[in-house]
Amino acid sequence: MTPLWIKNPLGIFTANDLDAGGGLVVSDSGTILELVPSGGQPTIPCSVFDASAHVVLPGLINTHHHFYQTLTRAWGPVANAPLFPWLQNLYPVWARLTPRSLELAVQVALAELLLSGCTTAADHHYLFPDGMEDAIDIEVAAVRSMGMRATLTRGSMTLGEDDGGLPPRTTVQSPEAILEDSERLIRQYHETGDGAVVQIALAPCSPFSVTKEIMAESAVMAERYDVRLHTHLAETIDEEDFCRSMFGLRTVDYLESVGWLGNRTWLGHGIHFNDEEIARLGAAGTAVAHCPTSNMRLASGTARVLELEAAGVPVGLGVDGSASNDASNMILEARQALYLQRLRYGASVPVERALGWATRGSAAVLGRSDIGQLAPGLQADLALFKPDELRFSGSHDPVAALLLCGADRADRVMVGGQWRVVDGAIPGLDVAGLIAEHSAAARKLVAG
Repeated sequence: MTPLWIKNPLGIFTANDLDAGGGLVVSDSGTILELVPSGGQPTIPCSVFDASAHVVLPGLINTHHHFYQTLTRAWGPVANAPLFPWLQNLYPVWARLTPRSLELAVQVALAELLLSGCTTAADHHYLFPDGMEDAIDIEVAAVRSMGMRATLTRGSMTLGEDDGGLPPRTTVQSPEAILEDSERLIRQYHETGDGAVVQIALAPCSPFSVTKEIMAESAVMAERYDVRLHTHLAETIDEEDFCRSMFGLRTVDYLESVGWLGNRTWLGHGIHFNDEEIARLGAAGTAVAHCPTSNMRLASGTARVLELEAAGVPVGLGVDGSASNDASNMILEARQALYLQRLRYGASVPVERALGWATRGSAAVLGRSDIGQLAPGLQADLALFKPDELRFSGSHDPVAALLLCGADRADRVMVGGQWRVVDGAIPGLDVAGLIAEHSAAARKLVAG
């Protein structure tokens, strides 16, 4: 194989200050060999992919999701509910999850993400009812089959409703079972170094569904194995009130009390922080996954993203669960992030900043320096969009048009030098068959 020149793109966003107006060269080992400046040529012989009709981005990176929730999208009883009632109605439905329904849900989520230009995804799976002990193993197999990268988090719930928590008893596990499985998954699947395909993180679900003990014990294990930590925090005022009532602490104080306030941790949502808490998060290097669509859907609030970044908090984007979005589309999530943050800070928030949250920022949130940018030596994870639909007619800046005109589907996606989306489709995937089987599983799950 010879290196591949992605030649003369219509537009390109590198997520840095490097000039790649003439495209980039991908090695046969799946990394970026060089960036070609505007009007330039590669320094080595190459085969050519004509990108003159494409806008090229680094592969988009999703930092917070719940793949299994694709089975409960737009469910009537929670269509108009805020977070706590939404969860309380859905927990009993989710408790009926089966290995096959999870497999289908993960396949749907990954395919939808991939078609939107996403090459790396983090999933937070915290449901392990009877028969679902191998849930993360199912996810690993699906990720590898789809040819993507993933940070799969071993979630957990230990604080049932009879102990003052939110989830029903049937959905919680013992700390011993959680820690044993967490250790197994790290040893069996966690990859380190550049180009890692599957990484494992530890993710007790939220303050209202786990005990402080499992939080602290997870932090100890994460340090021992050098893996990351993830949880929901400061998503709603209800959660803040719960922390004060249950633990006598605000959310960031709670985080520090269990040994989580550090640069190994990233938080889902991170909305309701005061100035002092933002400064503490920044000093600690704790990251935030901003989930704008979910936050609007559940009316949870608006994260203070610009202030978080100014304080030193790494910020990336997450589509969140497909029952609170209700999609798994990363390029649309970047558009939502742009508009929600403009609503908070003004129209001067640049398109490029939102694209940066979806790429370089998200890579930092997941603790990765080998993805999220276009630069020599980094992984050749690329998303190529064709702005040739009616919605783009009359647009002038091809990069800005992706968000401002509402791009929603990539034409080509490359992961580690391999094309995983070609002409807007995933080669070998029977989408119609997947939809039919997944929809049937969704109806069965809800019907009980």
